[in-house]
Amino acid sequence: MSTAQQPDTARRGGLSHRAVDALVAFAIFLIGVVMMVDNYKIGAGWASDGPESGYFPFRIGAILCIASLVVFLRTFFGKQREHKVFVSWARFRLVLMVLLPTAVYVLAIQLIGIYIASAIFIAAFMRVMDKYSWLKAVLVGVGVSVTMFWMFEVQFMVPLPKGPVEALFGY
Repeated sequence: MSTAQQPDTARRGGLSHRAVDALVAFAIFLIGVVMMVDNYKIGAGWASDGPESGYFPFRIGAILCIASLVVFLRTFFGKQREHKVFVSWARFRLVLMVLLPTAVYVLAIQLIGIYIASAIFIAAFMRVMDKYSWLKAVLVGVGVSVTMFWMFEVQFMVPLPKGPVEALFGY
């Protein structure tokens, strides 16, 4: 196969190594920028008594930015640019079927608490992914959440994020 055909094959067959390298480099660059901005706000310089609290994290953010920029540039201008498929679209779809609901679950924890969000997450996964009956899925989801509540809140006395339902019961 000629070099000219390889990018088209990667585009049709899935994400290429090149695309994944570029996306990851961009994401790490953004993380580095956030680190630099946040640590600059709290003080990233040298005070009379030594380094300020953001001194080292600011520099770590700068290192992340520089390293990700190097990876990004090598991805597009390097001699060994990789055009092979990293992940096929079918496999990537399977990853997204887990990743997207998990991201929604993390957001739901902030809004409705970990126990209700976990019950819904577990029951939905059991029903959608493994085709369990609604009764089994709900019983397991609620059972796991009740067990988590008993273990963390009652036994270990470790408070986890709670929502409005737990507030009804005084937690």
